[in-house]
Amino acid sequence: MKILANDGIDAAGKRILEAAGFTVITDKIPQSELPAKISDYDVLIVRSATKVTAEVMDGGKLKLIARAGVGLDNIDLKHAGIKNIPVVNTPNASSRSVAELVFAHIFTLLRYLQVTNREMPEKGVENFNALKKLASGGAEVAGKRLGIIGFGRIGQEVARMAIGLGMEVLIYDYKQREFELTMLFHRSYQTKNFHLSLTGVTLDEVLGQSDIITIHTPGSAEVIGEEEINKMKHGVVLINCARGGVVNEKAMNKGLEDRRISAAGIDVFEQEPPVYTDFMSSSSVSLSPHIGASTSEAQERVGVELAERICAFIKR
Repeated sequence: MKILANDGIDAAGKRILEAAGFTVITDKIPQSELPAKISDYDVLIVRSATKVTAEVMDGGKLKLIARAGVGLDNIDLKHAGIKNIPVVNTPNASSRSVAELVFAHIFTLLRYLQVTNREMPEKGVENFNALKKLASGGAEVAGKRLGIIGFGRIGQEVARMAIGLGMEVLIYDYKQREFELTMLFHRSYQTKNFHLSLTGVTLDEVLGQSDIITIHTPGSAEVIGEEEINKMKHGVVLINCARGGVVNEKAMNKGLEDRRISAAGIDVFEQEPPVYTDFMSSSSVSLSPHIGASTSEAQERVGVELAERICAFIKR
């Protein structure tokens, strides 16, 4: 059986698949050519770049579509159901990496690193004292109230880190109200022998009481718009490492201009590459180019988890 990993796959995952007898092709087929060429393959592996449309599915004999990552919004799930093509993903592998990026943005913004990293190379000599004065008004995360909107695997990983850093955590989730959170060892992921019980609150409570808000809802439906921003505390820090479109960028930019939002950390955009860029030059914004799951550790875990799921499915 032939597998097309159109957006690539980690070497560890590829080795598992090849050892199981699969032929794995990693040469990327352009989106426009995919419907005509997909008939050569039994399994299609994608990340976020390749769109698995109805046209792609209709062009081949796919037995399985595998998404190397969490989100499935680049796959036409309705048509996959009509065609009876199963879809699998890797919901566990990248949680740690995304959560760490959330805190990379938080630490950056609270210590003004997004400013000093830009200014120091050109102004670090003649304006050293001025930059020092600017960045000396930073803050610690300990004692801050972190609001988490969406409490799936990534939201829970963010909560673990926040609690370990001495933050108070407020949770809003669409379905759940009571949460049991198990603390984990670093790297080994062996469970500790204690649990934390967290009670969900309303969205308005999260918006109105949090010093920092991070969104981890599934899909790309808008969660934060002008109405929600107007309910936030003045000076809130807003983080989006979830999906483009979850935060209305124009509303966020207005919030930054009005200073209701004091700072924002953004990894994902409504369109990628970004089209609306008004907020990107702001000294109150920390930016990254959609790299939440892009660590070597996460990619290896994604590749291995995906390979194991494909092998298990085909052997059924």
